[in-house]
Amino acid sequence: MTHPEAFIASGRRTVDLECKAVDALHHRIDKHFAEACSMMLACTGRIIVVGMGKSGHIGHKIAATLASTGTPSFFVHPAEASHGDIGMIIRNDIVLALSNSGNTTEVVTLIPLLKRLGIPLISMTGNSDSTLACASDIHLNVSVDKEACPLDLAPTSSTTVTLVMGDALAISMLEARGFTAEDFAFSHPGGSLGRRLLLKVSDIMHIGNRIPQVKQGTLLGQALLEITGKGLGITAVCNEQLTIIGVFTDGDLRRTLDQNMDPRTCFIDDVMTRNCITVRDNILAAEALHIMDEHKINALICVDEHNHAIGAINMHDLLKAGVV
Repeated sequence: MTHPEAFIASGRRTVDLECKAVDALHHRIDKHFAEACSMMLACTGRIIVVGMGKSGHIGHKIAATLASTGTPSFFVHPAEASHGDIGMIIRNDIVLALSNSGNTTEVVTLIPLLKRLGIPLISMTGNSDSTLACASDIHLNVSVDKEACPLDLAPTSSTTVTLVMGDALAISMLEARGFTAEDFAFSHPGGSLGRRLLLKVSDIMHIGNRIPQVKQGTLLGQALLEITGKGLGITAVCNEQLTIIGVFTDGDLRRTLDQNMDPRTCFIDDVMTRNCITVRDNILAAEALHIMDEHKINALICVDEHNHAIGAINMHDLLKAGVV
């Protein structure tokens, strides 16, 4: 029976080897990498990723990452490409070919077809003298000193390094395109990620008679009834023109009681928070959450261009919507 320490030692050795392999990539993010980025950024078609075996699995992930971060991309199996799927690649595309040896038959077979179509070829290989590397317009070196596999056979360090290089390309493209969180959300509309990124304040705020608000000159006791009745932990304070001049929150109440002020006799104007933080209803709910976190508050009043209250939200609303 293998001792637990042996498993731990093996796992740590694998992590160490792969970390060293990835660290060696730093000096390879060079002019060739920059040229590959420039070529991909100028592409008016798609980035077609190809690769066999484990390189193919990594290629699927790279294509998916590119596509979800603003660079149209998909994976084509090189063996299927030789049997008709080459038709999926058109003249405005760029091919990103992965092969650790650089001599994978199914990938190398595509080279004459790509050259005939005039399609630019970027390769990632572990052998700069390989057929694929030499035939490429741009070659990115993803070689490793040794695999994490003790037999130096199973693709481990090499696939990790290739994936990291692919991520480096994708993120460079993302930043060059000015890709935003909202852009990202449109390619991830499902589940909690989509809700967090796409949901706007207007989608979840309380409106109409659910908005807690009182007029200036109101007794604090009456304002507390408004806060309690609406259940949001806040009320807006408005002047005769319905313009917000302040808010009063649960936190303000605690501070008021600490000063021994009588809610039955003091006015809301004397205890409210002036120059209060408000938001517009067209911002993302995730942005409202950031504002709450930054200012350590639990509720917000939403206003229009005239600073009139048109809605209200609190942390519970964000939790219920899956934003938190």
